[in-house]
Amino acid sequence: MTGLLQHRGFVKFWVADAVSMVGSAVTGLALQVVAVVTLKASGTEVGILNAARWVPYLLFGLVAGVIVDRYRRKPLLVGADFARAVVLAVIPVAAAFDVLTLPLLIAVVLVFGTLSLAYDAAHQSFPPSLVPADLLMPANSRLEQSAAVVQTGGPVLAGALIKLLTAPGAILVDAASYLVSGLLLATVRPRTEEVARGTDQPRHLGREIREGLRWVYRSSTLGPLAVTSHVWFVFQGLLTTVYVLFVLNTLALGAFWLGVIYAFGGVGSVIGATASGWAGRRFGVGPAIIACRWVAPVAYLTAPLAGDTTFGIVLLCAGQFVFGISLGVDSPIELSYRQSITPSSLLGRMNATMRSLNRAAIVVGAPVGGLLADHFSTRTALWVGVAGMVVQAVLLTRSDFRHARLTPAP
Repeated sequence: MTGLLQHRGFVKFWVADAVSMVGSAVTGLALQVVAVVTLKASGTEVGILNAARWVPYLLFGLVAGVIVDRYRRKPLLVGADFARAVVLAVIPVAAAFDVLTLPLLIAVVLVFGTLSLAYDAAHQSFPPSLVPADLLMPANSRLEQSAAVVQTGGPVLAGALIKLLTAPGAILVDAASYLVSGLLLATVRPRTEEVARGTDQPRHLGREIREGLRWVYRSSTLGPLAVTSHVWFVFQGLLTTVYVLFVLNTLALGAFWLGVIYAFGGVGSVIGATASGWAGRRFGVGPAIIACRWVAPVAYLTAPLAGDTTFGIVLLCAGQFVFGISLGVDSPIELSYRQSITPSSLLGRMNATMRSLNRAAIVVGAPVGGLLADHFSTRTALWVGVAGMVVQAVLLTRSDFRHARLTPAP
């Protein structure tokens, strides 16, 4: 930890990241409440709304990776934050003038998703220019810990703000958080070059995209990790959409209890992120991540078994807590592994390929979840999601990824 604090650029990046995540946690819940409670959206419409944020990843994700490898990452981060602050402010303004509709909400989310795509591609490629290679695992663990802390308090804060300010008003908090984040990021000074020499010159877009795809999918370890991650996100998108409908409509527990349940996921993430470095060293990258992939279906198994009783709420909280642990352990190890084996000139394309296609998978899973909930039931849809999570765990377990270890980037 002491070593990381000596790198002021990383500390500012860390703080900026935490500030924006607080706002994002508020908006993540507030958007769902706006759709379900304020606009009376159906399950299918909620699925479309959830998918809308990730459509840009499907359409432009690979191009974003090329841009991140060609140009400096800091201006992309700062610009995306400022733009997202403006875009999100449209929602409370529209609500104030009573012109907020589901199509407008979806349009705002689409634009927001496009800006987030640019930010995310640069975000995961920025830490290697802020800290030396031997501090990448601790750096990613700290970022995951702060994210986990936000996941713990964010949903509860969101529930309180929604009650105090209404859901559109709470989204204004997120807009302000992006503004603060952008100002902080503008003061960051990278310790090394953000882009490999020569890669900021115009080249052949198609060839660069193919280079990124080959690097990911032809690797005996990154390939299986990428493919099973795509499957994971299809069913996570399904589960996330149905989970909100299940808690708010089927169990009728309300936004406050939804926030409390999600907060337990944040507590689990804090614990998992704290233990991730130890788990990666003790068990190795492959075994540690595979174990987390098996925990996910076990954690979600609690949802379709829960009812609207006190025991049901406890069961939901326990499931999110266990799921949070799996995410907290998995994320820093996976990201550090990807960063450690990938050359700087390919970091943007590698991260964009993985992250963009993962998010694009939500475009498939979220609407399917809504359709299953509308045409069958939320419990049936949850069972489908659990089964899908088992499939991705089996596939990764049987792949060469089980032999993955941290190695220096070439």
